[in-house]
Amino acid sequence: MTFRTPAEAAELANNTVYGLAASVWSENINVALDLASQVKAGVVWINCTNQFDAACGFGGYRESGYGREGGREGMMEYLTPKWLHTLPPAKAEAARMQTADDADGIELAAAAIDRTVKQYIGGKQARPDSGYSFPVYGRKGELLGEAPLGNRKDIRNAVEAARGAGSWAKMSAHGRAQVIYYIAENMIQRRDEIVHRLSAAVGEEQAAVETDLSVERIFTYAAWADKYDGMVHHPPGRNVAIAMPEPVGTIGILAPGEAPLLGLLSLILPAIAVGNTVVAVPSEQYPLILSDVYQVLDTSDMPGGVVNLVAGKPMELGKTLAEHDGVEAIWCFRSNEEATMVRAASIGNMKQVWTNDGHEYDWFNPAQAEGRWFLQHATQVKNIWVPYGE
Repeated sequence: MTFRTPAEAAELANNTVYGLAASVWSENINVALDLASQVKAGVVWINCTNQFDAACGFGGYRESGYGREGGREGMMEYLTPKWLHTLPPAKAEAARMQTADDADGIELAAAAIDRTVKQYIGGKQARPDSGYSFPVYGRKGELLGEAPLGNRKDIRNAVEAARGAGSWAKMSAHGRAQVIYYIAENMIQRRDEIVHRLSAAVGEEQAAVETDLSVERIFTYAAWADKYDGMVHHPPGRNVAIAMPEPVGTIGILAPGEAPLLGLLSLILPAIAVGNTVVAVPSEQYPLILSDVYQVLDTSDMPGGVVNLVAGKPMELGKTLAEHDGVEAIWCFRSNEEATMVRAASIGNMKQVWTNDGHEYDWFNPAQAEGRWFLQHATQVKNIWVPYGE
Protein backbone atom coordinates (compact mmCIF):
# COMPACT_ATOMS: atom_id res chain seq x y z
CA MET A 1 0.00 0.00 0.00
CA THR A 2 1.27 3.43 -0.88
CA PHE A 3 0.95 6.64 1.14
CA ARG A 4 1.67 10.30 0.68
CA THR A 5 2.36 11.55 4.22
CA PRO A 6 3.67 10.09 7.50
CA ALA A 7 0.21 10.63 9.04
CA GLU A 8 -1.36 8.53 6.28
CA ALA A 9 1.29 5.84 6.82
CA ALA A 10 0.46 5.71 10.54
CA GLU A 11 -3.25 5.45 9.75
CA LEU A 12 -2.62 2.50 7.42
CA ALA A 13 -0.35 0.78 9.93
CA ASN A 14 -2.88 1.16 12.74
CA ASN A 15 -5.82 -0.11 10.66
CA THR A 16 -5.69 -3.50 12.36
CA VAL A 17 -6.82 -5.03 15.63
CA TYR A 18 -3.31 -6.38 16.21
CA GLY A 19 -0.20 -4.62 17.42
CA LEU A 20 2.70 -6.93 18.24
CA ALA A 21 5.60 -5.36 16.35
CA ALA A 22 6.31 -2.94 13.49
CA SER A 23 9.23 -1.62 11.44
CA VAL A 24 9.70 1.96 10.30
CA TRP A 25 12.15 2.69 7.47
CA SER A 26 13.23 6.21 6.61
CA GLU A 27 16.31 8.23 5.69
CA ASN A 28 15.06 10.96 8.04
CA ILE A 29 15.48 9.84 11.66
CA ASN A 30 13.19 12.62 12.91
CA VAL A 31 10.34 11.38 10.72
CA ALA A 32 11.05 7.80 11.76
CA LEU A 33 10.95 8.57 15.49
CA ASP A 34 7.78 10.63 15.13
CA LEU A 35 6.09 7.83 13.22
CA ALA A 36 7.28 5.24 15.74
CA SER A 37 5.46 7.12 18.50
CA GLN A 38 2.22 7.02 16.49
CA VAL A 39 2.26 3.33 15.54
CA LYS A 40 0.20 1.24 17.95
CA ALA A 41 2.56 -1.66 18.52
CA GLY A 42 4.45 -2.95 21.52
CA VAL A 43 7.79 -2.98 19.69
CA VAL A 44 8.89 -0.67 16.88
CA TRP A 45 12.16 -1.21 15.03
CA ILE A 46 13.63 1.75 13.16
CA ASN A 47 15.59 0.88 10.00
CA CYS A 48 15.94 -2.69 11.23
CA THR A 49 13.74 -5.61 12.15
CA ASN A 50 13.57 -8.67 14.42
CA GLN A 51 15.95 -7.31 17.04
CA PHE A 52 15.56 -9.05 20.40
CA ASP A 53 17.34 -8.98 23.74
CA ALA A 54 16.37 -10.17 27.21
CA ALA A 55 17.08 -6.70 28.61
CA CYS A 56 14.37 -5.16 26.41
CA GLY A 57 10.66 -5.72 26.78
CA PHE A 58 8.69 -7.48 24.08
CA GLY A 59 4.89 -7.69 23.80
CA GLY A 60 1.92 -6.31 21.95
CA TYR A 61 -1.00 -3.94 22.04
CA ARG A 62 -4.69 -4.66 21.60
CA GLU A 63 -5.56 -8.19 20.39
CA SER A 64 -1.90 -9.18 20.17
CA GLY A 65 -2.02 -9.37 23.96
CA TYR A 66 -0.85 -6.94 26.57
CA GLY A 67 1.74 -8.86 28.58
CA ARG A 68 5.45 -8.13 28.41
CA GLU A 69 8.49 -10.40 28.36
CA GLY A 70 12.03 -9.27 29.10
CA GLY A 71 13.35 -6.10 30.66
CA ARG A 72 12.03 -4.45 33.79
CA GLU A 73 8.52 -4.30 32.36
CA GLY A 74 8.56 -8.08 31.85
CA MET A 75 9.61 -8.60 35.46
CA MET A 76 6.75 -6.39 36.66
CA GLU A 77 4.27 -8.86 35.13
CA TYR A 78 5.17 -11.28 37.93
CA LEU A 79 5.59 -8.90 40.87
CA THR A 80 2.95 -7.46 43.19
CA PRO A 81 3.34 -5.16 46.22
CA LYS A 82 3.92 -6.99 49.49
CA TRP A 83 0.97 -5.23 51.15
CA LEU A 84 -1.44 -6.64 48.57
CA HIS A 85 -1.23 -10.09 50.18
CA THR A 86 -2.23 -8.76 53.60
CA LEU A 87 -5.54 -7.16 52.54
CA PRO A 88 -8.87 -8.50 53.82
CA PRO A 89 -11.08 -10.35 51.29
CA ALA A 90 -13.49 -8.38 49.13
CA LYS A 91 -17.24 -8.90 49.32
CA ALA A 92 -18.38 -11.98 47.43
CA GLU A 93 -21.58 -10.56 45.98
CA ALA A 94 -22.47 -7.27 44.36
CA ALA A 95 -24.12 -4.66 46.55
CA ARG A 96 -27.82 -4.07 46.04
CA MET A 97 -29.16 -0.57 45.63
CA GLN A 98 -31.23 0.66 48.55
CA THR A 99 -34.93 1.08 47.87
CA ALA A 100 -37.85 2.75 49.60
CA ASP A 101 -38.83 -0.64 51.08
CA ASP A 102 -35.53 -0.73 52.98
CA ALA A 103 -36.43 2.60 54.60
CA ASP A 104 -39.88 1.46 55.72
CA GLY A 105 -40.84 3.09 58.99
CA ILE A 106 -38.20 5.80 58.71
CA GLU A 107 -39.18 9.36 57.93
CA LEU A 108 -37.93 10.41 54.51
CA ALA A 109 -36.83 13.99 54.19
CA ALA A 110 -35.48 15.36 50.94
CA ALA A 111 -33.32 18.49 50.89
CA ALA A 112 -35.05 21.85 50.76
CA ILE A 113 -33.87 22.32 47.18
CA ASP A 114 -33.73 19.11 45.15
CA ARG A 115 -30.65 19.13 42.92
CA THR A 116 -31.01 17.76 39.42
CA VAL A 117 -28.06 15.40 39.07
CA LYS A 118 -27.26 14.32 35.52
CA GLN A 119 -24.73 12.14 33.76
CA TYR A 120 -21.47 13.79 32.71
CA ILE A 121 -20.59 12.95 29.11
CA GLY A 122 -18.26 14.80 26.77
CA GLY A 123 -17.74 17.67 29.19
CA LYS A 124 -21.48 18.35 29.46
CA GLN A 125 -24.26 17.40 31.82
CA ALA A 126 -26.58 14.97 30.05
CA ARG A 127 -29.97 13.58 30.96
CA PRO A 128 -30.05 9.77 31.13
CA ASP A 129 -31.21 8.12 27.92
CA SER A 130 -33.79 6.10 29.84
CA GLY A 131 -35.36 9.23 31.31
CA TYR A 132 -35.42 7.47 34.67
CA SER A 133 -33.72 8.08 37.98
CA PHE A 134 -33.34 6.13 41.20
CA PRO A 135 -33.56 7.30 44.82
CA VAL A 136 -30.46 7.68 46.98
CA TYR A 137 -30.86 7.29 50.73
CA GLY A 138 -28.67 8.43 53.60
CA ARG A 139 -27.40 6.47 56.57
CA LYS A 140 -30.61 7.06 58.51
CA GLY A 141 -32.90 6.25 55.61
CA GLU A 142 -33.59 9.86 54.65
CA LEU A 143 -34.01 10.57 50.94
CA LEU A 144 -30.95 12.50 49.75
CA GLY A 145 -32.00 12.91 46.13
CA GLU A 146 -32.41 11.20 42.78
CA ALA A 147 -29.51 9.92 40.67
CA PRO A 148 -29.75 9.36 36.89
CA LEU A 149 -30.24 5.72 35.87
CA GLY A 150 -27.77 5.02 33.08
CA ASN A 151 -28.14 2.38 30.36
CA ARG A 152 -26.27 0.97 27.35
CA LYS A 153 -26.79 4.10 25.26
CA ASP A 154 -25.34 6.33 27.97
CA ILE A 155 -22.26 4.11 28.06
CA ARG A 156 -22.03 4.17 24.26
CA ASN A 157 -22.19 7.98 24.22
CA ALA A 158 -19.60 8.21 27.00
CA VAL A 159 -17.18 5.88 25.19
CA GLU A 160 -17.55 7.87 21.97
CA ALA A 161 -16.82 11.08 23.88
CA ALA A 162 -13.80 9.50 25.58
CA ARG A 163 -12.35 8.24 22.30
CA GLY A 164 -12.89 11.67 20.78
CA ALA A 165 -10.70 13.29 23.45
CA GLY A 166 -7.42 11.90 22.09
CA SER A 167 -5.79 15.33 22.30
CA TRP A 168 -5.44 14.76 26.06
CA ALA A 169 -2.78 12.08 25.45
CA LYS A 170 -0.97 14.38 23.01
CA MET A 171 -0.87 17.23 25.51
CA SER A 172 2.47 17.66 27.24
CA ALA A 173 2.79 15.91 30.59
CA HIS A 174 3.41 19.30 32.19
CA GLY A 175 0.18 20.60 30.64
CA ARG A 176 -1.79 17.68 32.11
CA ALA A 177 -0.15 18.32 35.48
CA GLN A 178 -1.31 21.94 35.44
CA VAL A 179 -4.92 20.94 34.77
CA ILE A 180 -4.86 18.39 37.60
CA TYR A 181 -3.33 20.93 40.00
CA TYR A 182 -6.18 23.25 39.09
CA ILE A 183 -8.71 20.53 39.99
CA ALA A 184 -7.19 20.32 43.48
CA GLU A 185 -7.27 24.08 43.91
CA ASN A 186 -10.94 24.26 42.95
CA MET A 187 -11.88 21.36 45.21
CA ILE A 188 -10.25 23.15 48.14
CA GLN A 189 -12.51 26.13 47.46
CA ARG A 190 -15.59 23.88 47.64
CA ARG A 191 -14.43 21.66 50.48
CA ASP A 192 -17.05 22.63 53.05
CA GLU A 193 -20.07 22.14 50.79
CA ILE A 194 -18.75 18.78 49.54
CA VAL A 195 -18.17 17.60 53.11
CA HIS A 196 -21.66 18.74 54.08
CA ARG A 197 -23.36 16.78 51.32
CA LEU A 198 -21.14 13.70 51.59
CA SER A 199 -21.67 13.49 55.37
CA ALA A 200 -25.31 12.51 54.85
CA ALA A 201 -24.12 9.27 53.26
CA VAL A 202 -20.96 8.40 55.20
CA GLY A 203 -21.01 10.55 58.36
CA GLU A 204 -19.32 13.84 59.14
CA GLU A 205 -16.01 12.36 60.29
CA GLN A 206 -15.47 10.19 57.21
CA ALA A 207 -16.73 12.91 54.89
CA ALA A 208 -14.13 15.38 56.17
CA VAL A 209 -11.28 12.87 56.01
CA GLU A 210 -12.37 11.62 52.61
CA THR A 211 -12.55 15.08 51.10
CA ASP A 212 -9.18 16.17 52.51
CA LEU A 213 -7.49 12.97 51.32
CA SER A 214 -9.08 13.43 47.90
CA VAL A 215 -7.42 16.84 47.61
CA GLU A 216 -4.09 15.34 48.65
CA ARG A 217 -4.50 12.54 46.11
CA ILE A 218 -5.19 15.02 43.33
CA PHE A 219 -2.01 16.92 44.21
CA THR A 220 -0.09 13.62 44.26
CA TYR A 221 -1.06 12.67 40.71
CA ALA A 222 -0.56 16.22 39.48
CA ALA A 223 3.03 15.83 40.66
CA TRP A 224 3.34 12.36 39.09
CA ALA A 225 1.96 13.46 35.70
CA ASP A 226 5.28 14.76 34.36
CA LYS A 227 7.55 12.47 36.37
CA TYR A 228 6.40 8.98 35.42
CA ASP A 229 8.69 8.44 32.45
CA GLY A 230 10.55 5.70 30.62
CA MET A 231 14.10 4.49 30.28
CA VAL A 232 16.73 3.56 27.71
CA HIS A 233 17.87 -0.07 27.39
CA HIS A 234 21.37 -0.87 26.13
CA PRO A 235 21.22 -4.17 24.23
CA PRO A 236 24.34 -5.62 22.59
CA GLY A 237 25.21 -4.16 19.20
CA ARG A 238 24.78 -0.71 17.83
CA ASN A 239 21.26 -0.13 19.13
CA VAL A 240 19.47 1.62 21.90
CA ALA A 241 15.94 0.59 22.88
CA ILE A 242 13.76 3.38 24.22
CA ALA A 243 11.14 2.02 26.64
CA MET A 244 8.27 4.52 26.52
CA PRO A 245 5.25 4.22 28.85
CA GLU A 246 2.18 5.15 26.82
CA PRO A 247 -1.45 5.54 27.88
CA VAL A 248 -3.63 2.47 27.40
CA GLY A 249 -6.43 4.50 25.79
CA THR A 250 -10.01 4.56 27.05
CA ILE A 251 -10.43 2.94 30.46
CA GLY A 252 -13.73 1.85 31.98
CA ILE A 253 -13.81 2.18 35.77
CA LEU A 254 -16.19 0.62 38.29
CA ALA A 255 -15.57 2.59 41.48
CA PRO A 256 -15.65 0.82 44.85
CA GLY A 257 -18.82 0.89 46.93
CA GLU A 258 -17.09 2.35 49.98
CA ALA A 259 -15.49 5.82 50.04
CA PRO A 260 -17.72 7.27 47.27
CA LEU A 261 -15.51 10.31 46.59
CA LEU A 262 -12.04 9.07 47.49
CA GLY A 263 -12.43 5.66 45.84
CA LEU A 264 -13.69 7.21 42.61
CA LEU A 265 -10.89 9.79 42.38
CA SER A 266 -8.22 7.25 43.39
CA LEU A 267 -8.97 5.37 40.16
CA ILE A 268 -9.71 8.25 37.79
CA LEU A 269 -6.61 10.29 38.65
CA PRO A 270 -3.81 7.83 37.79
CA ALA A 271 -5.58 7.04 34.53
CA ILE A 272 -5.85 10.64 33.34
CA ALA A 273 -2.46 11.69 34.74
CA VAL A 274 -0.65 9.63 32.08
CA GLY A 275 -3.00 10.55 29.22
CA ASN A 276 -5.88 8.07 29.30
CA THR A 277 -9.55 8.99 29.02
CA VAL A 278 -12.09 7.35 31.32
CA VAL A 279 -15.70 6.30 31.60
CA ALA A 280 -16.42 5.82 35.32
CA VAL A 281 -19.40 4.39 37.16
CA PRO A 282 -19.60 5.90 40.68
CA SER A 283 -20.44 4.03 43.87
CA GLU A 284 -24.09 3.04 44.31
CA GLN A 285 -23.77 4.10 47.97
CA TYR A 286 -23.71 7.78 47.04
CA PRO A 287 -23.78 8.37 43.25
CA LEU A 288 -24.86 11.98 43.85
CA ILE A 289 -21.16 12.75 44.40
CA LEU A 290 -20.73 12.89 40.63
CA SER A 291 -22.43 16.32 40.56
CA ASP A 292 -19.75 17.72 42.87
CA VAL A 293 -17.02 16.08 40.81
CA TYR A 294 -18.22 17.33 37.43
CA GLN A 295 -18.80 20.87 38.71
CA VAL A 296 -15.17 20.95 39.83
CA LEU A 297 -14.02 19.54 36.47
CA ASP A 298 -16.09 22.12 34.59
CA THR A 299 -14.16 24.94 36.28
CA SER A 300 -10.71 23.37 35.97
CA ASP A 301 -9.94 23.53 32.22
CA MET A 302 -10.45 19.78 31.85
CA PRO A 303 -11.11 19.07 28.15
CA GLY A 304 -14.51 17.57 27.44
CA GLY A 305 -14.53 13.79 27.11
CA VAL A 306 -11.45 13.08 29.24
CA VAL A 307 -13.59 12.18 32.27
CA ASN A 308 -17.09 10.80 31.73
CA LEU A 309 -19.37 9.80 34.61
CA VAL A 310 -22.37 7.50 34.20
CA ALA A 311 -24.45 6.62 37.27
CA GLY A 312 -26.64 3.54 37.45
CA LYS A 313 -26.44 -0.12 38.40
CA PRO A 314 -22.71 -1.02 38.42
CA MET A 315 -23.36 -4.66 37.50
CA GLU A 316 -25.28 -3.74 34.34
CA LEU A 317 -23.14 -0.78 33.27
CA GLY A 318 -19.95 -2.73 34.00
CA LYS A 319 -21.01 -5.53 31.66
CA THR A 320 -21.70 -3.03 28.89
CA LEU A 321 -18.30 -1.39 29.41
CA ALA A 322 -16.53 -4.75 29.44
CA GLU A 323 -18.19 -5.80 26.17
CA HIS A 324 -17.57 -2.50 24.36
CA ASP A 325 -14.85 -2.78 21.69
CA GLY A 326 -14.04 0.92 22.07
CA VAL A 327 -12.76 0.38 25.61
CA GLU A 328 -9.13 -0.75 25.86
CA ALA A 329 -9.07 -1.57 29.58
CA ILE A 330 -11.45 -1.96 32.48
CA TRP A 331 -10.77 -1.55 36.20
CA CYS A 332 -13.16 -3.13 38.66
CA PHE A 333 -12.61 -2.67 42.41
CA ARG A 334 -15.82 -4.19 43.64
CA SER A 335 -17.14 -7.60 44.66
CA ASN A 336 -15.82 -10.96 43.46
CA GLU A 337 -19.07 -11.47 41.56
CA GLU A 338 -18.62 -8.26 39.60
CA ALA A 339 -14.92 -8.90 38.97
CA THR A 340 -15.71 -12.34 37.54
CA MET A 341 -18.40 -10.86 35.30
CA VAL A 342 -16.01 -8.21 33.98
CA ARG A 343 -13.31 -10.75 33.14
CA ALA A 344 -15.75 -12.95 31.23
CA ALA A 345 -17.34 -10.06 29.32
CA SER A 346 -14.04 -8.42 28.32
CA ILE A 347 -12.66 -11.20 26.11
CA GLY A 348 -14.23 -9.78 22.94
CA ASN A 349 -11.24 -7.52 22.24
CA MET A 350 -8.80 -8.79 24.88
CA LYS A 351 -9.14 -5.80 27.15
CA GLN A 352 -6.63 -5.22 29.87
CA VAL A 353 -8.52 -6.13 33.05
CA TRP A 354 -7.44 -4.99 36.50
CA THR A 355 -9.44 -5.95 39.55
CA ASN A 356 -8.86 -6.04 43.29
CA ASP A 357 -8.24 -9.82 42.95
CA GLY A 358 -10.52 -10.69 45.82
CA HIS A 359 -8.98 -8.12 48.18
CA GLU A 360 -10.51 -5.08 49.82
CA TYR A 361 -8.31 -2.01 49.42
CA ASP A 362 -8.06 0.62 52.14
CA TRP A 363 -8.64 3.77 50.12
CA PHE A 364 -7.63 5.91 53.10
CA ASN A 365 -4.13 4.39 53.15
CA PRO A 366 -1.81 6.05 50.59
CA ALA A 367 0.48 3.00 50.63
CA GLN A 368 -2.35 0.93 49.14
CA ALA A 369 -4.38 3.47 47.18
CA GLU A 370 -1.92 5.55 45.16
CA GLY A 371 1.44 5.56 43.43
CA ARG A 372 3.40 3.50 40.91
CA TRP A 373 1.19 0.40 41.27
CA PHE A 374 -1.70 2.39 39.78
CA LEU A 375 0.38 4.24 37.18
CA GLN A 376 1.85 0.93 36.01
CA HIS A 377 -1.64 -0.37 35.18
CA ALA A 378 -2.54 2.89 33.45
CA THR A 379 0.30 2.55 30.94
CA GLN A 380 1.75 0.07 28.47
CA VAL A 381 5.40 0.07 27.46
CA LYS A 382 6.46 0.51 23.85
CA ASN A 383 10.08 -0.38 23.04
CA ILE A 384 11.53 1.60 20.12
CA TRP A 385 14.78 0.18 18.76
CA VAL A 386 17.09 2.83 17.24
CA PRO A 387 20.31 1.78 15.47
CA TYR A 388 23.33 4.06 15.46
CA GLY A 389 26.81 4.16 13.95
CA GLU A 390 28.05 2.10 11.04
